[in-house]
Amino acid sequence: MQPRTSCEASCGRTPPNNSSAKNILIKKMEEKKKIEQDLSFERRSYEKYHLDESTVTDNPMDLFQAWYNLADASDQIEEANAMTVSTTRPEGTPRARVVLLKRFTWEGFYFYTNYLSEKGRDIAACPSVCLSFFWDAFEREIIIEGVAEKAPADVSDGYFATRPRGSRLGAWASEQSQVVPSREYLDRRLEEFEKQFEGKDVPRPPHCGLYLVRPRVIEFWQGRPNRMHDRLRYTLQEDFSWKLERLAP
Repeated sequence: MQPRTSCEASCGRTPPNNSSAKNILIKKMEEKKKIEQDLSFERRSYEKYHLDESTVTDNPMDLFQAWYNLADASDQIEEANAMTVSTTRPEGTPRARVVLLKRFTWEGFYFYTNYLSEKGRDIAACPSVCLSFFWDAFEREIIIEGVAEKAPADVSDGYFATRPRGSRLGAWASEQSQVVPSREYLDRRLEEFEKQFEGKDVPRPPHCGLYLVRPRVIEFWQGRPNRMHDRLRYTLQEDFSWKLERLAP
């Protein structure tokens, strides 16, 4: 019998059997292979539309509205207002999630959330955000860089009143982004607020409301053949006019 090393003696452990450790390693490598998939040949040619400077206006909101209305009217797109909202955590790491656009005006883009949620905390620490829409049926993407701010309370109240009653109750019941013990816990909280507001109107919780994203940069991407896509970028200037530039794909 070989003497144990000083480390083994001090730790009071016996080194693992080499054969056993090797088998575990082989098993883990086999498991990794099961979830490996090569997507190198997953591609297509974009050939439906083109985007030219001569066909757009000086204000990007005109083009956004035209593209949005076309996507919204299409039976190939379930939720044209679904967009990715990207934020930056206080420690500097990015995070993205899909939310629904609730309104857009000449001022910018509105979405609803819980101010105490992860995205709400991110925005409080760093209000610079990025919104992106991708409408596959039209081979189009829009990327919006801007600054988020809470919408006025009366605007949030007006929107909240349009939500179904169950959704309004859910806003009170859900402590968004917080760890919860179980699904049953969530269901019990909803039942509690159903009883609390039984026979009453459900007001907007103070921790929920709309954000307005004021755009600074809006880029329109139109897929084209041979990866020679059209990219037009609008950048807001100090005099509130927009500078239009074409970008290489």
